Amino acid sequence: MLQPRFVLAFGGALAAMVVLTPMPGGGQTQQKFISIGTGGVTGVYYAVGGAVCRQVNKDRAKTGIRCAVESTGGSLFNVNAIKSGELDFGMTQSDVQYNAVKGLQQFKDKVDSELRAVYAVHPEPFTVLARKEASINKFEDFKGKRFNVSNPGSGTRVSMQQLLEELKWTMNDFALATELNADEQGPALCDNKIDGFYYGVGHPSAAIQDPTTTCGARLVSLTGPAINALLKKYPYYSVATIPGGMYANNPTPATTYGVMATLVVSAKQPDDVVYHLVKATFDNFDEFKQLHPAFANLDPKAMIKAGLSAPLHPGALKYYKEKGWL
Repeated sequence: MLQPRFVLAFGGALAAMVVLTPMPGGGQTQQKFISIGTGGVTGVYYAVGGAVCRQVNKDRAKTGIRCAVESTGGSLFNVNAIKSGELDFGMTQSDVQYNAVKGLQQFKDKVDSELRAVYAVHPEPFTVLARKEASINKFEDFKGKRFNVSNPGSGTRVSMQQLLEELKWTMNDFALATELNADEQGPALCDNKIDGFYYGVGHPSAAIQDPTTTCGARLVSLTGPAINALLKKYPYYSVATIPGGMYANNPTPATTYGVMATLVVSAKQPDDVVYHLVKATFDNFDEFKQLHPAFANLDPKAMIKAGLSAPLHPGALKYYKEKGWL
């Protein structure tokens, strides 16, 4: 269920609305409120939404656009909420974006012809974390263990199901398959309620840092024939490495695979709104990159191509052409 919008700013749940605001000289300008659906508050999606809204809101007196971040169930939820009009923008994994515009997997026979890309952000390696005492050396060791497969509505859950299919496993191969969201799985691991979890996230992430620091949780590499098959079958996957030493008690690099985090919107969103959001991001790009460590190596010219399956929104396209990037 969506959290009430703008409750911090206005003290109540409001739908997207237009407000007339007095301007110097007695004139009025229309104020438009936009929402960005993200994920759990400890994940990088939430940090991206916060960084984007911070840049947009700096110019709200000039543009009339005010931006709010919403914590949600993740990728799949965000795409569906944009389609229904409950959200204006949303973060989603590149594989979920691909499936939505192609009508595949969780969108089988339901092509989302109105989904539009804004830009890609950071890579998201699929990250497997194991309880220190669980004696896990590879993913196959989780058979018969308690494992968190992620919450329904998240992009991670979709990718988890693809991995299980390649391994020819079902949920019954785990002693317990929990459906905790991203903010719950770390504490559950340290409280000995689960033995491991699988999570698509940008790094460094508080959701990984907390359990590795608190209870010595260990990163587990994702390699082998099943992963090779996924890389060959799906164009949106690529090999990724989580550097050794990034997290406490994990000096060795973890090899895995992953997707890109992308920002999407509906084709119905006005061009000027999308244009101003993109302009706010890239006109202040050095400041934007400093708002989270996962943004440190972002390259604007890569961000407007990598992992984008949906057509670019015309408002975004206008800005990129003005910059000479397209």
